[in-house]
Amino acid sequence: MTITHPLFELEQRIGYRFKNSGYMEQALTHSSKSGTANNERIEFLGDRVLNLVMAHTLYEQFPADPEGSLAKRHSALVQGPMLAAVAITINLGDFMNLSEAERTSGGAENENILSDGMEALLGAVFLDGGLEPARDVIIRLWDKYILTHTDVQQDPKTELQEWVQARGLPLPAYEITGKSGPDHSPRFEIELSVQGYAPVSADGPSRRHAEKDAARKMLAQLKS
Repeated sequence: MTITHPLFELEQRIGYRFKNSGYMEQALTHSSKSGTANNERIEFLGDRVLNLVMAHTLYEQFPADPEGSLAKRHSALVQGPMLAAVAITINLGDFMNLSEAERTSGGAENENILSDGMEALLGAVFLDGGLEPARDVIIRLWDKYILTHTDVQQDPKTELQEWVQARGLPLPAYEITGKSGPDHSPRFEIELSVQGYAPVSADGPSRRHAEKDAARKMLAQLKS
């Protein structure tokens, strides 16, 4: 694997020792590495594990908070920027298995690659040891953020949806207007429409990221 540190160092940083190192190796393999199993499927699983563990943790930690407040806290703690921030604390980029081209272009510091890799690593822990070890890793890595992260910014797509519903408007419409780049590093172009307002466009490395950016732009337009 093209990494700069031995994998046992990463195990020490997350506080978990893998029984089957194959799970960890796949979780660290980016799609730019052709010919090997990449981390996209394990990332899908890790995302769900993180969401469940974080929802339960917040439910227990903040017994007086209403559902809306818990939802905002949860959103802030499982979004890409937070995942990337946690990944940076364990220097995850040093352990990612990237193509030489991707690493040379800064892939080891790319927020999207780091956040996806973090989710995949959590999925690998779940596959290797089950829910409790995965929960322990999440609590260990997110602990200071759970208790001190008060900047509970709402997901822009959710905020936009609530804005239009409060005014009796149809739901926002997201349309893919273009896709470019290689399979391992695509760019999606999105056009977002809200009835009665000028549409906005945005692009990103995934449909999800492009839609969120478009929602931010639309909210800025509506609030101005």
